[in-house]
Amino acid sequence: MRRLLTIGAFARAARLSPKALRHYDESGLLQPASVDGESGYRYYDPAQLERARLIAWLRRLGMPLARIRRVCDLPAAAAAEEISGYWEQVLAETAARERLAGFLVDYLAGSGGSVEAAPAVLGLRYAARSESGLLRTSNEDTAYAGPRLLAVADGVRGAGGDRASAAAVAALRPLEARPVPAGDLLGALADAVGAAERTIAEIAASTDTGTAATTLTALLWSGSRLALVHIGDTRAYLVRGGELFRITHDHTYVQSLVDEGRLTAEEAASHPQRALLLRALSGTGADRPDLSLHEAAAGDRYLLCSDGLSAVVPDRVLHEVLSGPGGPRQVLDELLARAYAAGAPDNVACAVAEVVGLGEATAPDGGTGR
Repeated sequence: MRRLLTIGAFARAARLSPKALRHYDESGLLQPASVDGESGYRYYDPAQLERARLIAWLRRLGMPLARIRRVCDLPAAAAAEEISGYWEQVLAETAARERLAGFLVDYLAGSGGSVEAAPAVLGLRYAARSESGLLRTSNEDTAYAGPRLLAVADGVRGAGGDRASAAAVAALRPLEARPVPAGDLLGALADAVGAAERTIAEIAASTDTGTAATTLTALLWSGSRLALVHIGDTRAYLVRGGELFRITHDHTYVQSLVDEGRLTAEEAASHPQRALLLRALSGTGADRPDLSLHEAAAGDRYLLCSDGLSAVVPDRVLHEVLSGPGGPRQVLDELLARAYAAGAPDNVACAVAEVVGLGEATAPDGGTGR
């Protein structure tokens, strides 16, 4: 029979205080294996140490006891997903509080207006996926969605394309982990793109052809301000006030012909060279991305996508789906279903986000993907 530990010995082994153990017992989170009927003294089984340590770690994260109980009762994989979702929510709420604190600091330091003019504190619901096309044997697309960043990259087919798209998105992701003032958004994005170029150059050097390239479209939030970086033919769309707007301009050969008046948009859609890029991230730094600032508003919906979606699903259908009911996950699933219904000859990568007020849920509605 396994020897039980006194509450003091168990507390030392679990790095919890006896007071905390008594509280967890009373709340039903961690009950002792045995209680002395006369003294009321608690005894614990050594097998309970793993649960006790998990509780201690989750408390250090600041997780509420009710949610800890749910995590502890889940299988390991589901518990990991629950913790990830909780932390994404913490990041979103922390970023929103950070933006409000920044405003108040500026106001009290004399550089702001009135308190009544405080900016809306906004957050995101988001989802992202990347799926292989029906006629493709590899997937060079990468999609990512987080509490402050959306990104889609479409690697050029051939050696290193998949690694190039992944590197482009990976270079942006550290921006979520550090505060970036609204005035520095474009500079931060430009620096991240520079880091991506250096990584892509290393990838290109490792290929037989010495080349690797990718498109990139990404949005980075700070307060109600968002910064857009764009190069290639991945796209960003906005639905606001019931209308659909494309907020990027394709860097392709056929788009240049449309700009010059030599092709109509309808002719460009079926042109044999419609996928020929004029600009992309290739590790050389020769092509510069477009950088721009925009204002977000509660109720906005954003879509970032590769040409695997935009080439087969017309804008009117994108508008219909993005304006429909359901959260970003449901919208994303419907967009992918429309692409597959249209034949999905190319890989499809999408990221969808809905802008909400801080009082609403600002947690992932989906996940990240390649």
